[in-house]
Amino acid sequence: MTTNCEFTLAELMIVAASEAFRGDGEILASGLGIIPRLGASLAKMTHAPELMMTDSESLLVEEPIPVGPRGDYVPKYSGYMSFERVFECVWGGKRHAMIGPTQIDRFGQTNLSVVGDYDKPKVAMLGVRGLPGNSINHINSLFVPSHNTRAFVEGEVDMVSGVGYNPARWSKNMRQDLMEIRHIVTNLCVMDFGGPDHAIRVRSLHPGVTFEEVQANTGFELLKAPDMGETAHPTAEQLAIIAQLDPHNLRARQLKDNPPGIRGASNDQ
Repeated sequence: MTTNCEFTLAELMIVAASEAFRGDGEILASGLGIIPRLGASLAKMTHAPELMMTDSESLLVEEPIPVGPRGDYVPKYSGYMSFERVFECVWGGKRHAMIGPTQIDRFGQTNLSVVGDYDKPKVAMLGVRGLPGNSINHINSLFVPSHNTRAFVEGEVDMVSGVGYNPARWSKNMRQDLMEIRHIVTNLCVMDFGGPDHAIRVRSLHPGVTFEEVQANTGFELLKAPDMGETAHPTAEQLAIIAQLDPHNLRARQLKDNPPGIRGASNDQ
């Protein structure tokens, strides 16, 4: 049955982000930022209930905690999750994080440290933080709220903060079996690394977006997935859960451009 559900670009991206966690099993799901966090939370509350999530402090929760002020909400705690245990998940490949890097190249290498020359950067940002160890030891997905050639750069990123599929950066003695980059969710499309030699390909286009538009905003050549279509619209059930998880509508603030034109019919099965 099809119902006419209105949805925003942010809500479309949350649903797309939730799909990145499908089939992961009992691992720690971490969404860094409002939309990635809501995506991981939506996954746990729908198709991936076995995912582990924390209260962003030190405790595991059975139900994702809403973002923003909690009011009278009472968390459903289920266990202790110290930093030491988090690192055990990281090093053992039992985590899937969705992060928001500043730059991404065709290998999936990411940068969140500096823009420009390292010695005299145009912009100095967070530093690499934990990304080198995280990116080489467990699954990562990427979130880009503004898809353009400043984010998807030609050549390598200005500083490799997170590892990717660049063979020149891997020695024969380095273990690669725990490293995976799953999906890239942007304001234009959803992409993955399913092409030859992990080439980036477009899996789906958001409503009203063309492949040519995505390519024009990317600094390297993209491939089309064989079944490339339109990004799945949120269902009425998913929209209700998103509203429950984000009662203060913080999702609308993460995107600079969240136009009403993205609204459309949602397939509610």
